[in-house]
Amino acid sequence: MKRRKFVATLMVGIMACSVLTACGNSSSQNQDSQKTSGQTSSQTSSGEADKQSDSNTEAPGGVQELSVTTWDNESSPQFQAIIDAYEEKNQDVKIKIIDTSADEYNNSLGISLSAAQPDPDVIWVKDMGSMLQMADKEQLLPIDEFISRDNLDLSIYKGAAEQLMYNGKSYALPYRNDWYILYYNKDLFDAAGVEYPSNDMTWGEYYELAAKMTSGEGSSKVYGSHNHTWQALVTNWAVQDGENTVVEKDYSFMKSWYEEGLALQDNGYIQDYSTLKTANIHYSSVFKNQQCAMMPMGTWFIATMMQSQEEGETDFNWGIATIPHPENTEAGYTVGALTPIAISAYTDQKDLAWDFVKFASSEEAAEILAKQGVFTGIPSDTAFQTIASAERFPEGESNIEALNYTHYSFDRPLDPKIEEIRTVLNEVHEMIMIHSYSVDEGIQELTERVAEIKGW
Repeated sequence: MKRRKFVATLMVGIMACSVLTACGNSSSQNQDSQKTSGQTSSQTSSGEADKQSDSNTEAPGGVQELSVTTWDNESSPQFQAIIDAYEEKNQDVKIKIIDTSADEYNNSLGISLSAAQPDPDVIWVKDMGSMLQMADKEQLLPIDEFISRDNLDLSIYKGAAEQLMYNGKSYALPYRNDWYILYYNKDLFDAAGVEYPSNDMTWGEYYELAAKMTSGEGSSKVYGSHNHTWQALVTNWAVQDGENTVVEKDYSFMKSWYEEGLALQDNGYIQDYSTLKTANIHYSSVFKNQQCAMMPMGTWFIATMMQSQEEGETDFNWGIATIPHPENTEAGYTVGALTPIAISAYTDQKDLAWDFVKFASSEEAAEILAKQGVFTGIPSDTAFQTIASAERFPEGESNIEALNYTHYSFDRPLDPKIEEIRTVLNEVHEMIMIHSYSVDEGIQELTERVAEIKGW
């Protein structure tokens, strides 16, 4: 699929760096295959093969092959743009993509790494909890030696590279940076004669707007907003003010947020959780098919929408606004995440893998990604304005202003137990949203099970 690069100019914008997840887009087909050795057993003995340099592993034709993991690669340019650019600069390297749907990515990667095989070489880390688990299992290659050898300037990441350190070691470099904003369908708002969402809107005002923008019945119904099935689409707003995290001794602070989330669902202002889960409906299709007027989602979806319009998949007018804020905060509070890129401890091509990681997290790559609407791990005024001025970026000063934020909370803290806790959060979230638990029962179970995991 050919991707046209977007033309851009410069402006102002300062992006803060933080640590943790980046979410995915729609599903794509798994492209797993086995790596091919550059020499057959008839050409060399097994002893001689063991002596080969890891940088000499070759695909047929003398081209070096490097395998990388991605999720939902076909629906977003966040990976392919860098892969294409690297192959263009390195004609003797062929990148093999091991792609998985976003929802299955961590599980699939875990199974792959448990086999301790050389594929994959390079790992895009979907969330920090999984990175900590991989590091604890010694499945990631520490890169401090490479950083020192190449005198890599970590200051370009404005502290994010240091935040990625775990137990005194560097296992990854910052690749991209994302935070939550509000997407909306301008055409639907225009048709309803309702003003667009503002960049200073409380969650209470958002709920009212969702009710106002809900119309129709059955298959032609347009929902006022849309919440994907992730627990983050409720719990994020509970930690948005920075007073709490999703790792706490008492989860009563989440009660009102679950009550509001259930009210949106039960009043029919958003699609119900059970339908979305059972039918495996992805948020991108709901917004692209104009089935909702608004949708809270990460900045990564900007690139998805720009690509969708570039390829003629969608043609409606859309815009973005600052994510709504709690009553006790000012506009500009959001929740965000960082996507790292790492090297598998089992790679047989350490030097080549490092060269790719170094390129993917470089200033050159940041500019390439910015032209595709992707925010990177290198916060720069140039990259920020490149995104805001791209050809398919929504027109209007308010859309540019929507990208600014004043406070950035982690969607989940850097905690070695975060993946275990996340499992509990997801399980309880589902039970609450399908009304198998009352909100109070869910809060109680969260508190008890997390206390057990943490040993409190």
